[in-house]
Order: sequence, then C-alpha cells, then structure tokens
Amino acid sequence: MKAKLLAILALALLPMAAHADLPGHHPAYLHALTDLRDARWNLEHRPGDLAVTIHETAAIAEIDRAIEEAKRAAAEDAKNLADRPHEDAHLDRPGRLHHAAELLRKAHGDVDQEEDNPQSRELKHRVLHHIDEALHETEKAIHDVERGR
Repeated sequence: MKAKLLAILALALLPMAAHADLPGHHPAYLHALTDLRDARWNLEHRPGDLAVTIHETAAIAEIDRAIEEAKRAAAEDAKNLADRPHEDAHLDRPGRLHHAAELLRKAHGDVDQEEDNPQSRELKHRVLHHIDEALHETEKAIHDVERGR
C-alpha cells in the first residue's frame, strides 16, 4: 500500500519537477525580463512633450541594456529564454509612466535576490544598475509631467 501511494505521489509531482529551477539560489531573471519588456513598451507608447521624451528615451536605453544583461545572466543560470512568464506587477496608480516605474521596481526585486554563482554576481549588479538608472529617468519624467513641464 505504501509503495503504491509513493508511486502515485511521484507521478503527481513529476510535472512540477520538469519546471523546477536548478538547485541553488538565482534571481528571477525571466520574471524581470517580462517586467522590463512591459516597462519599455509603456515608455515607448506614451505620448508626451520633448522634456519628458528625453527622460523616456534615456530610460528605454537603460532598459535595453538591462534586458541584454539579464538575458546573459539567465542563460548562465540555464534558464529557458523562450519562457515568457506573465507580468506580475500590481498597479496602484494610473498612467503609463507610473506603470513603467512599478514594473521597473518589480524587475529590480526579481533580480535583487541571492545569487550563488560567483561568476554571475557581477552580471547581476550590472542588471540592477541599468534598472536603477531606467527607474531614475522614469521618475524624472513623472516629476516633469506632474510639474507641467
């Protein structure tokens, strides 16, 4: 009876094992990539004036750099880059700039997790730097819009 129960349990857990991450601790690069792509889309598709567009353009450039570094880091962690998880940010403010900022914060949290691969730590820090720069530019754009610039 115990052997049959264990066999059923093993079969039930088999599909989950196929999706399990590698052993160890790695940032959630795939989730971060989804959030970065969505943040980029929001910045790219928001109508605005020249002052805001300058900040948006700078933020998009940093997001592009973060995406490239995150792809490299995900590949080093043997993640499937074809896997595209759904956006997991929960929006509490309207508007594409605010949405982009929330997505960037979420991406930062996804990447800012323990990394047990010493070769990937520098790459992780570069991804975080680019995300922080993109967030900074996005916050400047929000500030400019709120002040009517």
